[in-house]
Order: sequence, then C-alpha cells, then structure tokens
Amino acid sequence: MPLSDSQQQKAVSLCMLALLDGGAEVTADQITKLLAAANVEVEPYWPPLYAGIKDMAMDLVLEGGKGGGGGGGGGGGGGGGGGGAAGAAEEEKEVEKEEEEEVDMGGGMDMFGGEAEAGKEGDY
Repeated sequence: MPLSDSQQQKAVSLCMLALLDGGAEVTADQITKLLAAANVEVEPYWPPLYAGIKDMAMDLVLEGGKGGGGGGGGGGGGGGGGGGAAGAAEEEKEVEKEEEEEVDMGGGMDMFGGEAEAGKEGDY
C-alpha cells in the first residue's frame, strides 16, 4: 500500500532527524539510503527537497530565539525646572478626555443582528 504525501514527508523528516542525531551528513543520498534500509518508498523528489531545507531549518532552530530590535530605551526626563503641579493638571485632563470618549453608542442591534433590549430576560 503506497504512503500518502504526509506519511512520506514524515518518513523523510524522521530520516533527516536520525541522520542529524547520529552525526551523519544530511544529504539526499543518505536520506534515500536510510529509507531503503527501512524499506520505505517515497516519491523521488522528497529526499533532495528535505536535504535542501535542512540548513534553513537548522538556522531557525538554532537562531529562532533571537528577536528583532527591541526599540529604544525610555525617554529622558523632560526639560527641567518646576511645573510639577502643571504636569499633574495635564494628566487629569487627559484622564477626563479618555472617560468622555467611552460613550455607549447603542445602535439598536446586538452582536447577532437582532434588536437589543437591555434588561430582557435571558441576557447574560
């Protein structure tokens, strides 16, 4: 019974991992020999394909934890002299503006397209 594509891919992947674990060179010929020894038949394009992506896969595994740039550090403390009370007043204004923006627009419909009736029995 022939193997499905996913079973063939799994067989070739396992051969690649076995070769890596054994310290052998991962080439299409080595994968093909190991598959023959295990009496597994796969399409002839799978071993070279997996041998070709081995380097990319290893780079992802070994260097995957390296993130991109982390952005800049925190900004410096601003310009200097006094004004502590003025800064606090500005923060309070910002908080008030944010609260004003949170207005219930209603809309007359619930998320399923029906009429929304507040307090209707069965509302959760």
